[in-house]
Amino acid sequence: MKKLIAIALAALMICALFAGCGNKEAAGLKTVEPGKLIMATNAAFPPYEFIEGNEIVGIDAEIAGAIADKLGLELQIDDMEFDSIVESVKGGKADIGLAGMTVTPERQEVINFTASYATGVQVVIVTEDSAIASVDDLFADGAMHIIGVQRNTTGDLYSTWDLEDAGLATIDRYSKGADAVQALLTGKVDCVVIDNEPAKAFVAANEGLKILDTAYAVEDYAAAMNKDNTELYEAVNKALEELIADGTVKSIVEKYIPAE
Repeated sequence: MKKLIAIALAALMICALFAGCGNKEAAGLKTVEPGKLIMATNAAFPPYEFIEGNEIVGIDAEIAGAIADKLGLELQIDDMEFDSIVESVKGGKADIGLAGMTVTPERQEVINFTASYATGVQVVIVTEDSAIASVDDLFADGAMHIIGVQRNTTGDLYSTWDLEDAGLATIDRYSKGADAVQALLTGKVDCVVIDNEPAKAFVAANEGLKILDTAYAVEDYAAAMNKDNTELYEAVNKALEELIADGTVKSIVEKYIPAE
């Protein structure tokens, strides 16, 4: 009997060292900090990530939390400029980047993307008295609008490729979407290209603005991860796919973006 008790106690001690029996996933994963899943984000992109009180909340925060739970890891969210997220993941300072980030070929050259967990729509915000009536007006011959964007977002990339490089616009880049919207309100730019969900929040909070009826682009959102840490990537991607399959991701998205 004493021998059996000793064996049981030894087993419990081993389990404690690995933060819980049966948690083989977390024990075998290499993360920036042992036992933690560090998420890089830009908490100025409601409803995907924003600050409420002293906490970063939103769709991406909850999805990352659900992934961390599945892997037996503690979630830590680091807030930073949007254009620092890819470098943070690539440079091994964060395990995962979640920030309403669109999958693009350019980003895929330096980081891996998980399965897509949401669809984003890029839209155009204008003042209610704007002469810009549709997205087509931005592409009209001789058009030379000043467009506000958040730096290094897909709104920046698309409008640069489509309009600035074609000599149809000048792009003014800001560190935050809110700064681009403020530039629109003060007449420094003619419109803002940004994701539909924060666009709706900005329009609701500022009189005299509206969103054009036609979308600028439709895109897939996914989590960014380091190319070299294949074991962590596979574990995170598997956890995310399971959360998509069992409806968890859908319920999180609909919590913040009710189905119409």
